[in-house]
Amino acid sequence: MEHSPTQKRISRFLHWVGEITSRAGAAALVAFIMLLFIIVLSIEGFPGNWEVNFATVSSSITLVMLFVIQHTQSRQQIALQLKLDELIRSSPHADDLLVKIEKSEDDELINREHDSVAHHESLREPSTED
Repeated sequence: MEHSPTQKRISRFLHWVGEITSRAGAAALVAFIMLLFIIVLSIEGFPGNWEVNFATVSSSITLVMLFVIQHTQSRQQIALQLKLDELIRSSPHADDLLVKIEKSEDDELINREHDSVAHHESLREPSTED
């Protein structure tokens, strides 16, 4: 699936925003701005229109950040899944059916999970051959 240049630019921009906002300095800057806003708001006598404007801006930023976080996590999850799939393919003892298992039906995932749990539990049981 080929992406257009505009989609690529948007993706790079969202990734950049995610990188910038995930730093400790960004959290400190937001805390400072919030403190400054509260101080100015109290000096001005808590005008109602300021509070409404602040709530509107905060809600808008929150909505945009929701999509930034979703985009960034989706991209990282795809990269991690590709790396895991490559490890499965490269290991001669691995079950090749697990490659792209995330695309399978829920029933198959549940059955595979039960099989995996049963296998690991059987490895932990003490052997009766002693």
